[in-house]
Order: sequence, then C-alpha cells, then structure tokens
Amino acid sequence: MYFPIFLNLEGKLCVVIGGGKVGERKVRSLLEAKALIKLVSPEATPALQKLAEEGQIIWERRGYQPGDLEGAWLVVAATNDPLVQKSIYQEANDKRVFCNIVDVPEFCSFIVPSVIKRGSLTIAISTSGASPAVARRIREGLELQFGLEYEVYLKLMENLRKQILGLNLSPKEKEEKLHRLAIAPIPQYIRDGDLNLLKVIIEKEGLIFPSEFFGS
Repeated sequence: MYFPIFLNLEGKLCVVIGGGKVGERKVRSLLEAKALIKLVSPEATPALQKLAEEGQIIWERRGYQPGDLEGAWLVVAATNDPLVQKSIYQEANDKRVFCNIVDVPEFCSFIVPSVIKRGSLTIAISTSGASPAVARRIREGLELQFGLEYEVYLKLMENLRKQILGLNLSPKEKEEKLHRLAIAPIPQYIRDGDLNLLKVIIEKEGLIFPSEFFGS
C-alpha cells in the first residue's frame, strides 16, 4: 500500500535519468513543481536539449554513474537497462532518496498518480499500480466533472475566503459563510456564464463581487 502525499519540491534537486520522451514528460512535470533538475543521459530529445541550452535544467551528457544521486530529493529513471535500474534503486535506498523506475514497480519507493489539474486544484488518482488503465479511465470521467471553470472557481473562493476572514464576525459566523459558499452551485454559474446569479450569492453574504475575475 502507498501513503498519498503531495511533495513541495520547489528549489530541491531532482534527478531524471533517461532523455527520451518519457524522461521529457517527467522533466516537464518537475519543472511545473519548480524543482531543480539534473538530467543524466548521453542523448536527449530536442525539447530537453532546448531546456538545457536555456539553463532550465542541468544536463550531464553521459550514462548513470554511482554518486549521481548525491544531494537529490527524488529520482526518476526511464531506462530499459535492468542492471542500471537496480543500481539506481540501490543508491536511492542507501541515500534515502525517493525513487521511481518507470514501469518497474519493484524498484519504486513512490509511484506517480494519474493527475487532473485545474489551477490550484489537483486531483490525483491511483490504483496502487494494479491497473494504470483504470486510473486513466477514472481520470477521464473526473475531467468531465471538474471542468476548466474550476480554475476560476478556486481563485474566486480564495478571494471570498480572504474577505470573510477580514470581517468582524465570530469564528462560527465565518465558518457558516464559508460553508454556504462551498455548497452553492458556483462552478455551474461560472460554466454557464450566469454572473448575475453569482453576484447575488456573493453580495447576499455581504461580500464584494470581484468582477476582475470575469473580465468585466
């Protein structure tokens, strides 16, 4: 069984071993998390080469060597060489570095879930490795349920929460307002463009409608 967790990797060294398409996807995901990335691979995709030229990643143009994980927080390896895979995993274990050898569960101390992102909202789905295809199917269903409107929705809710916390109300009254807004059909109003209804709900709670979120 796995322990679900979201890691803060900002400014932390992460090593990606393998410069193919899979390695490229892993690098891009880690860049989104603002990690410091060292790529170890004799070759790399054009996109990875460009990232290295721009200084967004460090590229060691060679195969994996023991010691490559020194100072790392996390390693992802996309290599088909079983001996290299085992060596990476052993070094990661020795150095207590989180390790993921792509498609080799026995050499993984963590697995990467299927993910939906909508601005500040991140939904991670995992079947604990039992069936990645099922995880994808669940993700596709949730992508329809949680549409692009959720990016605006969460920005709006963050704004309204700050307004509520700044009001001269009791903790209970603040919690009640937050609860009413959380259960209101705000995502639907955003999706359908019913800004008048949205404004009524917000102003009914004694709050200011942040029109800048809707281009008006």
